Amino acid sequence: MAIGILLVGGFGTRLKPLTNQTPKPMLPVGGLPVTEHQLLAAKKAGITTVILATSYLSEVFIPYFGDGSKWGIKLKYAVEKEPLGTGGAIRNAAELIDLEAAKAADEEFVIFNGDVLSHHSIAAQLEFHRKNKADITLHLINVADARAFGCVPTDDQGRVTAFLEKMDNPVTNAINAGCYVFSPSVIAEIPLNKVVSVERETFPNLVNSGRPVFGYNEQSYWLDIGTPAALFKGSRDLVNGAFAAGEGTTFGPDSLATGGSSIGVNCDIGQGVTIDNSIIGDNVKIGAGALIRDSFILHGSEVQADAQIVSKYLSPTENLEISPA
Repeated sequence: MAIGILLVGGFGTRLKPLTNQTPKPMLPVGGLPVTEHQLLAAKKAGITTVILATSYLSEVFIPYFGDGSKWGIKLKYAVEKEPLGTGGAIRNAAELIDLEAAKAADEEFVIFNGDVLSHHSIAAQLEFHRKNKADITLHLINVADARAFGCVPTDDQGRVTAFLEKMDNPVTNAINAGCYVFSPSVIAEIPLNKVVSVERETFPNLVNSGRPVFGYNEQSYWLDIGTPAALFKGSRDLVNGAFAAGEGTTFGPDSLATGGSSIGVNCDIGQGVTIDNSIIGDNVKIGAGALIRDSFILHGSEVQADAQIVSKYLSPTENLEISPA
C-alpha cells in the first residue's frame, strides 16, 4: 500500500493577488480546491494515507480537510518553517512515517505536485514502478512544444537516460508531469532540514550514478494551473458544460451562468445576474443586475448590485475598483 505526499507549500506568485490569502492549491477549480481533486485521485488509486507538505498559509488547509475522514483518507500535516524545496519538503513530510517500517514493507510513496491536475492512472504508474523494481518512477507526458519545459529522454524500456534543461531543440517531447513514485530507501537518502530540489539534484544524481529511474508515459489530461489562464481552462474543462454550482447556491429570476463557469456552495446570486467564463468561490453574494465575465471571485466576497466585473480578481479583503453599470 502506497503513502501519498502532496507538495502544497508554494507561494503561487504568478497568481497574485488571488494567493495573498489563499494558497494556490486551495483555489477552487471546477467547484473544488485543487488539493481536493488530488486527494480524490489518490483515493481512486487505493492510497489511504496522505501527508500534506505545507508551508505558505499552512493554516488554511486544516479547517477544510481536517483528519481526512470525510474522504475516507487519513491525513497528516507536515509544516515547513522555511521552504525546503521539493526534495526537502518530501523528506520533511516523511518524518511523519516510520521509514524503516516502510522499507521493510516495500511501501512506496506517491508524490503529487500541488499545482497539477492530471487524470492519468496512478495505479498503473505504481504497477510500472514495481514491475521495474525502480527507485523512482516519474509520470511523463508528451507535449507539442517542449521548449518551455525540461525534457526527460528514456530508452526502449522506459528507463530515464537524462534530465535536460529547457532548450531550443528538445531531444524529446516527453516532459516531467509532476507525479512521482519513490521507493522509501531513496527518500531516506535525502538530507533532512536542507533545501533540496528533486528536479535539479535528486533525479539527475540518481540517473548519473546508474540507479533505476523510470518514466511512465501516459497521454492523459494534464494541466499546470500556475497561471490565471490555466486556472480558468482547468475549471472549464472540469465543468464540461454551461456552468456548475455547489450545494446551497440559489439563483434569482433571469440570472444566467455560461461559458463553463464554476460557482461554489452557499452563494446568493441575485436577480438578472450574468456570469460568464468565471470562477465564483463559496459563500459569495452577488447583487441584482451584476455582470461578471472572465473573473475570479474568492470565497466570502460580496459584489454590489449592477456592478460590472470583467477580467478582474476580487477577494473580501482587497479593495478593487468595480465599475457600475
